Amino acid sequence: MVEKLKVGIAGYGVVGKRRRICIDKHPHLKLIAVCDRHFTENSKFEDGVLYYNNYKDLLTQDLDILLVCLTNDMAAEVCIAGLENSLHVFCEKPPGRNLADIIHVRKCKQKYSDLQLMYGFNHRHHHSVIDALKIMRSQELGKIINLKGVYGKSKLVTFNQSDWRTKREIAGGGVLLDQGIHLVDLMRLFAGEFSEVYSFVSNNYWNYDVEDNAYALMKTADGVVGMLHSSATQWRHRFELDINFEKGSLILGGILSGSKSYGDETLKIIWADHNGNGDPREQLTRYNTDPSWEEEIRVFIQAIHLNQPLVSGSIEDAYKTMALVSKIYSADKVWMEKWQSEKALLVDITSE
Repeated sequence: MVEKLKVGIAGYGVVGKRRRICIDKHPHLKLIAVCDRHFTENSKFEDGVLYYNNYKDLLTQDLDILLVCLTNDMAAEVCIAGLENSLHVFCEKPPGRNLADIIHVRKCKQKYSDLQLMYGFNHRHHHSVIDALKIMRSQELGKIINLKGVYGKSKLVTFNQSDWRTKREIAGGGVLLDQGIHLVDLMRLFAGEFSEVYSFVSNNYWNYDVEDNAYALMKTADGVVGMLHSSATQWRHRFELDINFEKGSLILGGILSGSKSYGDETLKIIWADHNGNGDPREQLTRYNTDPSWEEEIRVFIQAIHLNQPLVSGSIEDAYKTMALVSKIYSADKVWMEKWQSEKALLVDITSE
C-alpha cells in the first residue's frame, strides 16, 4: 500500500480548483491545504482542508508536494520557496514573467536534484498531440520540412478571468506569453530548437501595455522553418498546427478546453501523392475527451515514485520554451524600444 503524498495548492482560483479535482481523483494524493489572496482569514473547509491567504502560511504545513497556480509575478518566487522547503513542485505555465525569472528557478533546482519540478505545458498531454508525435517519430512521413501554427482568442481577458493578464508588471507579457506559449512549446517539441527568429509584436488593437498579436518566422539549425501567430484578435477562437513532411502532413485542429470554444479536437493525416493534383488521401480522427489534466499529474507523480527524470515539462523544457518566447519579443526592435525598462530584465541567452 503506497502512502499518500500530501499536497498543497498555492493559488486557488479557476486553475487551482481544477487541479484539486485531479488531486482528489488520484489514489496516491491527499490535499492538505490551499492558499489564495482572496481568503480574508485562515481557516478550513468543511472537508477539513485548510486554507490560508498567504503561501508562506501554507508552507508551514507538513507537505510533500506544492502545486503553484499563481500569477506570473509570483510563480518563480513560490517555486523556489517550495524547493527550499524540500517539496516536489508542479507549476502552471508560464514559468514566470520573463526569462530572468526561470533562470533563477533553474539555478535553484540545480541544488535540489532529488526533487521533481514540472511545468504544466498541458497541450503536450492531449491525445491528438501524442498521436501526432508517434507518427512523426515513426518516420512514416519522412523528415519535417516546415510547420505553421495559429493560436488565437477574441481578447486578452476572457471567460470572467481576472484582468491581471493585461498588466505588464504582473503578467510580463500578453497573448504570446499567456496562451501562445503552448504553441511555442509544441513547435519546439516537433521541430527542435529554433536558432534564427524574426518577429512583429504589437498592441495596436486592445492598447494594453502587453501585446495582443505576435507574429514569428523561425528556423532551426538544420533548416526546418516555423511560422507562428499568437493573437487576441481572432474573433473565432482558433487552434491549428500544420506540420509538413517529405511524404505528407499532420494537421492538428481545435483543442478541447474548459471553454469548449476552440472546436472539435482533431488530427488529420495526409499522405502525399507526388503524381497527383494536390488532393491526396487523408484520414481524420476526432477526439472526444480531454484527459490531459489528469495525465500530466500522473506523469509527475510517477516520476516522484520512481525517482526518475521527467520525460516532459522539465525545468529544461521550461527554460528553452521561455528562451524562445524571449527571442520572439527581442527580435522586434521597435517593440523592444517601447519597453526600455524591460531591457534590464533581458538576458543574453547565448551566454547561458
